[in-house]
Amino acid sequence: MQVIPAIDLRGGLCVRLRQGDYDRETVFGDDPAAMAARWESEGATRIHLVDLDGAKAGSPVNVDSVRAIIRAVSVPCQLGGGVRDERTIAAWLDAGIERVIVGTQALRDPEWFRTMAETFPGRLILGLDARDGRVATDGWLETSNVTAPLLAEQFDDLPLAAIIYTDIARDGTLEGPNLESTGALCRHVKTPVIASGGVGGLVDIERLATLPVVGCIVGRALYEGNFSLTEAVARAGGSPSRS
Repeated sequence: MQVIPAIDLRGGLCVRLRQGDYDRETVFGDDPAAMAARWESEGATRIHLVDLDGAKAGSPVNVDSVRAIIRAVSVPCQLGGGVRDERTIAAWLDAGIERVIVGTQALRDPEWFRTMAETFPGRLILGLDARDGRVATDGWLETSNVTAPLLAEQFDDLPLAAIIYTDIARDGTLEGPNLESTGALCRHVKTPVIASGGVGGLVDIERLATLPVVGCIVGRALYEGNFSLTEAVARAGGSPSRS
C-alpha cells in the first residue's frame, strides 16, 4: 500500500480543513514547494495536491504554487480541485501533473467524464468524496443524492488510474478512517481504490493495509508529527510502488 502525503493549497499556503469546512482551517506552512521536497526526502513516492480555492471557484486558482511544487520534486504528483473541463485537464497534464482528479464534474456530466477518461487513459482519477454515504460536490459545499458505490460502479469500466474515496466526516480529523465503507467500495469495483480521510496514527495505516486498497492519503497526522512518513511507509509494508 502506497502512503501518499497530502498538500492542500489555499491562498498559496499549505493548509488542512477539518471535515471540509473552509472556516475550520489550520495553516501548516507558507512554502508548499518546500513541504513537497520534505515529503520526497522522507520517502514519498507520490504527492497528493488539492487546490482548495479551485474546488470552490470551479477553476484552477493556486497555479503558481502547483508549478513550484512540480519543479521542486521528482516524484509524480496527482492533483484535484476545480477540474471541470478538458482544457484544465490538458493544462495540468502538460504542466507535469501525472494524474488529474475529477469529482464534481463526473457527477454533473457522466458522459463528459466517460469521454475524458477515454481521451486520457490512465491519467484520470475519480474523486469520490462522501458525506453520510452520498457524494459531495463543489469543494464539499453541496451534497448530492447519489451514493458513492453507485457513482463508482457507473465508471468502473473506464481506463481510470484509480478512485480516491474520502469520508468527509473523517477528513482533517485524527479519528481513524472509515474502514467499513472503504472496504465495501473496494469489493464493489475493480478500479484501484485509494483511501483518504481520518488517519491519525500508525495503527490506522496498519488497518488500511489489510484492505484491498492500493494507497492511502495522509495529511494532518503527518503535519502534527503523530508519526513520520518513514514510519508510515514501513507500517504499510515497505517501500510503495509507483503504480
